[in-house]
Amino acid sequence: MITIHVNAPDGIRVPRRLIDRALRATLRREGVSRAELSVTFVGDPEIANLHGRYLGRDGVTDVLAFALHREGDDPLGDVYVGHAQALRQAAEDGAEPDRELARLAVHGALHVLGYGHPEGPERVRCEMYRVQEEVLRGLDREQDSAPLAATMAGDGP
Repeated sequence: MITIHVNAPDGIRVPRRLIDRALRATLRREGVSRAELSVTFVGDPEIANLHGRYLGRDGVTDVLAFALHREGDDPLGDVYVGHAQALRQAAEDGAEPDRELARLAVHGALHVLGYGHPEGPERVRCEMYRVQEEVLRGLDREQDSAPLAATMAGDGP
């Protein structure tokens, strides 16, 4: 069984269904049929606090992931997405904000599943980023084939 929790404080709108679909697609792609993931969207102060406390780094970041399972156990993890940072990145890159939020949730889920990447500009050419973008393209194809009524339904807070 796969359990996905998408959390956001009042006032932060997140595309819950998109995030759920993206994480399920990630797990499916990786052959995972049993897992529990929690994705929590937080503001700049919260993500900066977590970044400093757990990674010893100052400042805001876009995503942090914590694998909470032992090797060989079903994946269990927490992902924290810096909501405001994600929206800034989307604006800088000319990306759709909901897609950037989904991208970061997938990125965090891949970290929980054991993927890593180098720091610096070469990281966008590594396996993890290739898988991340493959999952997002799959969601695009799925969306393109969805009935119009389904694509018009909005996500709530």
